[in-house]
Amino acid sequence: MSFDTVEDNASFVANQSFNFPLLCDTERKMGLAYGATEPGSNGDAKRMGVIIDPQGNVSHYWPAVKARDFPQQALQALG
Repeated sequence: MSFDTVEDNASFVANQSFNFPLLCDTERKMGLAYGATEPGSNGDAKRMGVIIDPQGNVSHYWPAVKARDFPQQALQALG
């Protein structure tokens, strides 16, 4: 998820050759709900990790992650 526009995220996805779309939170509602940003903040979101289970519940939460390391952390958590 990012605060960028659909167009910006689509361009980034194409540039990085991702095989999945990125979620857009241009109004910062999800970022506020998960603690990735502060009310009234216009800056970038904090880099954090959340795994949501098939029922829509948060099963794992990391308040701070490194983008390079997080995929392995997530895979280990999912076992």
